[in-house]
Amino acid sequence: MIGRREILRRGLAGGLAGAFAPLPFAGRAMAQSLDETPLRGAIDAARAGLSPRSTDDQSVALQAIVERAAKAQLPIFLPPGRYRISRLDLPDGARLTGIAGASRIVLEGGYGIRADRAGRIGLSNLVIDGGGHRLDSQALGLVYLANIKEAILDTIEVTGSAGHAIALERCGGSLRRSNLNHAGDAGLYAVECERLSIEDNVVGDCGNGGILVHRWEKSDDGAIVRGNRVLRIAAKKGGTGEYGNGINVFRADNVMVAGNHVSDCAFSAIRANSASNVAITGNQCLASGEAAIFVEFDFQGAVVSDNLVDGAANGIVLGNFNEGGRLSTVSGNLIRNLRLDGPYADDEAGFGFGIAVEADALVSGNVIEDAPRYGMMVGWGEYLRDIVVSGNIVRKAPIGIYVSVAEGAGEAVFTGNLFAQTPKGAIVGFRWNEKVTGDLLQDASLYRQFTFSANRSRLSAE
Repeated sequence: MIGRREILRRGLAGGLAGAFAPLPFAGRAMAQSLDETPLRGAIDAARAGLSPRSTDDQSVALQAIVERAAKAQLPIFLPPGRYRISRLDLPDGARLTGIAGASRIVLEGGYGIRADRAGRIGLSNLVIDGGGHRLDSQALGLVYLANIKEAILDTIEVTGSAGHAIALERCGGSLRRSNLNHAGDAGLYAVECERLSIEDNVVGDCGNGGILVHRWEKSDDGAIVRGNRVLRIAAKKGGTGEYGNGINVFRADNVMVAGNHVSDCAFSAIRANSASNVAITGNQCLASGEAAIFVEFDFQGAVVSDNLVDGAANGIVLGNFNEGGRLSTVSGNLIRNLRLDGPYADDEAGFGFGIAVEADALVSGNVIEDAPRYGMMVGWGEYLRDIVVSGNIVRKAPIGIYVSVAEGAGEAVFTGNLFAQTPKGAIVGFRWNEKVTGDLLQDASLYRQFTFSANRSRLSAE
């Protein structure tokens, strides 16, 4: 007699066998399903005459397919394979997609992929490989889009460009979930764009910059740079900060830089030059060559909050009041493991300090540890106006806070700060680089422009 357990076991075995039994025409059905799955209704480029395995330049054939598809308002699907081109111009409405990591467009010379003056362009699920070939003068990047109302770039990899990986000029739209690597210049160069979203990308091993948001003249930009990983950015062109930054905002106002992970940059992890109303929040900045976060020159309005800085020549710098740089809050940041050497010789303030501010700033709730010169710099020469330093912790720095007492320097308030292991003084006055006071927490009678209250200092580690 066969028991219930045996019947169940046989039934299960039979069911499994049936599940894995070959079905008639299974291969043909699967192939058809794969063709249709990436984008139903798309033009299959291989069926339209392109060969995924050809060693010839297929620019002419692909151009014809793209133009036909755009007129019909249909997307193009590139099946897995290598498609060699020297140039491809995308007309208005062009949408090109493939299988991520498997559909590969390989540059054989020329200018790569470009588009100009279009309402919408889309690239997704493609690898675009420049192979290190020199780009001709018609392209700023391996992918170069200009004057596009909505450029949608999603899940693409752009690698091996001799110039920028992607260059966007006067574009709106987004770059998401993409990998830009091994570019001779920058991973992304976005200039004069409008409210661009740059999110969840990986940008690495680039010659002169990671993500660049620039404008030719200072004006509203509105870009959001969020959730990106930027790593190993060099400065092959040299300079003192023009190149070698992970995320660089230049002349672009109203930009948000939030939640990014930036490491191993020759200069700054995040640098904003002449960028007003910039918000730099919640980023991790590791192993920066110069200042990890640098807000400089002609800016009015900056929020730098809740960032983690570990390893840099300087931590967070908001400077150049002489050029109009003013109005900021610096709060809730953790800064540690700074060093005295930088990527160039600095004959002014030098390197080795945690936070520096000059004008109209609130510095509150920050923690600084292991700054080999100063925990903070408040002012520089005559450039000090209306600073409040409140509720910060400075540990293990020769001097806790440098404050300028040079002729023309203005007012500052220091309240509720804690200093530990600052053997040369908690708050000390300087005239430029010359130390001219003792610890002002002990005696500040000669400097009525400063207010001190509820600060605590101890020399020991206990």
